Amino acid sequence: MAILGDVDQDKIDRALAEIRAQTDPTVKSQVLASLCCALFRERGIDLVVVGGSAIEFYTEGAYASGDLDLCPVDAARPIPLRLRQGVMGQLGGKGGPRSWEVAGMFVDLLGPVETESTTSFRKLQGPYGEVLLMKPEDLLVERVLVSVYPQPNAEALACARALIAVGLTGQVDVNWNEVKRLARSPNYCNFEACQKLVAEIARELKTKNPFDTD
Repeated sequence: MAILGDVDQDKIDRALAEIRAQTDPTVKSQVLASLCCALFRERGIDLVVVGGSAIEFYTEGAYASGDLDLCPVDAARPIPLRLRQGVMGQLGGKGGPRSWEVAGMFVDLLGPVETESTTSFRKLQGPYGEVLLMKPEDLLVERVLVSVYPQPNAEALACARALIAVGLTGQVDVNWNEVKRLARSPNYCNFEACQKLVAEIARELKTKNPFDTD
């Protein structure tokens, strides 16, 4: 539901002014994501918010990423460099070819999204159209792995804890059987670490542990 029309630069400039004026960093990031996704969607390219940026959206700012990470959904259709530069130029982006400063935020356009989960990308409705979010099951298992290997990583642990908390309280729909499958897969092999962290947070929140067998 992009409302930008036929890539009208005046509308884009007004949208950027509104983003700069936004004082809530998470809302600012969500609106910018909606704008970026709308512009690329008009050119036939769907993007998905990944990494810490997606976790920030899922947790409504309980975890703050500080930047916006976007990947093309279709692995067979990477973003041509000229197109990337052109769209980011419309947004007044400084930098490139993969990282820009736009409206006071850093935006990274990464390679095609990597996902092993069989669940669907989640959707967030923004002012310029919907925003796809990385599957929380992928994010959770990946962040738990990074929090432990190759050495302890406090930031990744904070990401994982924040995402698990909103999953356990029902704020985000997480398929825990899929989390278990991914964590036991050869790509991750970290179910014990996931199980331990989920149990710890479930105790803290006094809520049901989805991995309990009782």
